[in-house]
Amino acid sequence: MGNALEFTDDNFQQEVLSADVPVLVDFWAPWCGPCRMIGPVIDELAAENEGTCRIGKVNVDENSSTAMAYNVASIPAIMIFKGGQLVQQFMGVQPKERLQQALDEAKG
Repeated sequence: MGNALEFTDDNFQQEVLSADVPVLVDFWAPWCGPCRMIGPVIDELAAENEGTCRIGKVNVDENSSTAMAYNVASIPAIMIFKGGQLVQQFMGVQPKERLQQALDEAKG
């Protein structure tokens, strides 16, 4: 899985909502082609932002409660949380620069 963390129904509250830094969450599934396309971008962002924010993935097949709680209807769905609140979300494959910009805004 590279540098990205793995978020689950069990650890989402602790790892994402209670985090003291911004958190980017990639809702994905192994069978989703676009999800596999953006996977390496997510890993790069995780490596490049280490220490200033958390970046991880939620497998929607294995963690349907979390996916349903955030109304994930199509994947990849990328959400940025800050202070336990959803502050930005993107649907589909996004350019790395756009995601980095959203992270920088959340950090500021």
